[in-house]
Amino acid sequence: MPAPAERQTVKRYEGLFILNTVGKEEGVTDIIEKVRSEIGAAGGKIETVQKMDKRPFARIADKKHSSGFYVNVIFEAAPAAIAPLRAKFALSGDVFRVVFTDAPAPAADKK
Repeated sequence: MPAPAERQTVKRYEGLFILNTVGKEEGVTDIIEKVRSEIGAAGGKIETVQKMDKRPFARIADKKHSSGFYVNVIFEAAPAAIAPLRAKFALSGDVFRVVFTDAPAPAADKK
């Protein structure tokens, strides 16, 4: 007998992306669009995208890559979508690092 369909829960996540912008300074917007499309393709719904800025790395492993462009993305997705997203971004040459964390619910305006 097939198991009863599990209720698909959606959680709110925050993804901190460090983008590889070496030789692509004008292409940061294009890389962010690729990130948005990958999250959307995995069934995620993007709430906000916060472009931070280019920051130097504290430890430099490769002299060609001494800094990265930081972007914070808040989105909703099923928990099962996070592992495939992490794997996909790990293989991308445009993303140095990505960290997904649970995002707190947005604070309601109190008067």
